[in-house]
Amino acid sequence: MSEQIIISIGREYGSGGHVIAEQLAERFNLAMYDVNILREIAVENNLDTALLEKYDEVPKKRFISRNVRGYSNSPEENIANIQFEYLRKKAKKGESFIVVGRCSEAILKEYKGLITIFILADRDVKINRVSSIRHMTEAEAEATMNRHDKKRKEYHNYYCTGKWGDSRNYDISINSSKLGIDKTVDYLENYIKERKKAL
Repeated sequence: MSEQIIISIGREYGSGGHVIAEQLAERFNLAMYDVNILREIAVENNLDTALLEKYDEVPKKRFISRNVRGYSNSPEENIANIQFEYLRKKAKKGESFIVVGRCSEAILKEYKGLITIFILADRDVKINRVSSIRHMTEAEAEATMNRHDKKRKEYHNYYCTGKWGDSRNYDISINSSKLGIDKTVDYLENYIKERKKAL
């Protein structure tokens, strides 16, 4: 059996991190988990997918949430923990996969085959990318980008001791603006291949 490999991709909004993850999943023939985790969980448990997705990677509302005997009344926290457990089960089975976000660099850190990557990009490049893809003005794109990154940061920093985007918490951080998406994927593919050799 080949060595297990788990690629964790953290990303800034507009950096192309999701596209990079998709291309790496194709190149390494790996399953990719992002919001589709919730769809699978919903099907398994006969739940409303749209309701679960509403709370995906959303920070817990601290002032109106409470824990009693280990149970939380926060849907954000419950859905986060369901996803964490889903990923842990996949990893424990020895499966190889790519996961986008979901604190995966922290919750799966015990696995030898974990490779953690953070994708960032220059602000103007991110604004242009979001503006183009979502058909927004630059001002709207910047506001959207700021809102999403604020949510991601709060979500991540609530569940993890390491800070979101801090390069010390990842094996490699890379600015996708410098090489462009395709060449960034090429660079990361080579990096991952070298890491696989060392497993």
